[in-house]
Amino acid sequence: MNDIQADELKSRIEKGEKLNIIDVREGWEYEEKNIGATLIPLNTLPMRVKELEDLKEEEVIVHCKSGRRSANAKKYLEQQGFKNVRNLEGGIDGYLAQ
Repeated sequence: MNDIQADELKSRIEKGEKLNIIDVREGWEYEEKNIGATLIPLNTLPMRVKELEDLKEEEVIVHCKSGRRSANAKKYLEQQGFKNVRNLEGGIDGYLAQ
């Protein structure tokens, strides 16, 4: 599936949709600013992927600061059998700039 634009994500969050959002940044980045996503730093994703097993058929949105780390997370999750992973274009920086 295509990646997700910041304006689409923002609108869906404002509507109160239940979303599966994973933040793959580091803990200190998450503490500085976050959008309420589940924090799973990219380097811990392989050890924690089992926690996400129930989401393999659901839409999963991944994000980082700019979109680079989350692109890697998306690729990894797809390799693990996740069917609908979307990367937040421009990362949290793009989202907060909306």
